[in-house]
Amino acid sequence: MNSSEESVNQWFGEHMEQTAMAASLVADRIPAVAETLVDTLLNDGKILTCANGSANTVAQYLSTSLLGRLDQDRPGLPAINLGADATTYSAICRDNRFNETFARQVTALGKPGDTLVVIVDDGHKANLIQAIQAAHEREIRVIVISAKEKTDITSLLQPHDQELALNDLDPVTAMPILMLVSTALCRLVEESLFGG
Repeated sequence: MNSSEESVNQWFGEHMEQTAMAASLVADRIPAVAETLVDTLLNDGKILTCANGSANTVAQYLSTSLLGRLDQDRPGLPAINLGADATTYSAICRDNRFNETFARQVTALGKPGDTLVVIVDDGHKANLIQAIQAAHEREIRVIVISAKEKTDITSLLQPHDQELALNDLDPVTAMPILMLVSTALCRLVEESLFGG
């Protein structure tokens, strides 16, 4: 086995260890978070997602899997990734309002009964903090899926909000696990709404 193969095997081994650790930390809380998403959808609410950087791919995956489909051919569910529209994003940023990129959209598009899902891969983003504050002002529930425990964002959560926090993973290590958590949520939502 050459050194490249050894590196790849090591990466897979580390991923399996981190996945097992994540399961021990959040698997028991994922069903309750899925129930919140189901409750939102059954009460004519929508799911808003947001994230920065590579974590935005997870936010897009989550909203696309809800709007389109995951495993089943079924009706689309109302879900919007606030980071998907580059034109809107850059228009808000143009006036030096980066911190408002998601908050302005939450205020404009969100309504009481909606749920905002915030995906965090490093834990310290002012624009995500402002999005959560805007959601609370609009009586929108917040779910945080985070690669880190005890972040600035955690301190903002209210009693009706929920958090799935991993074990202080770096963004690269966290990415596939955040995708796995999102897949589990979507699968439970589909099963609850449309049967298994």
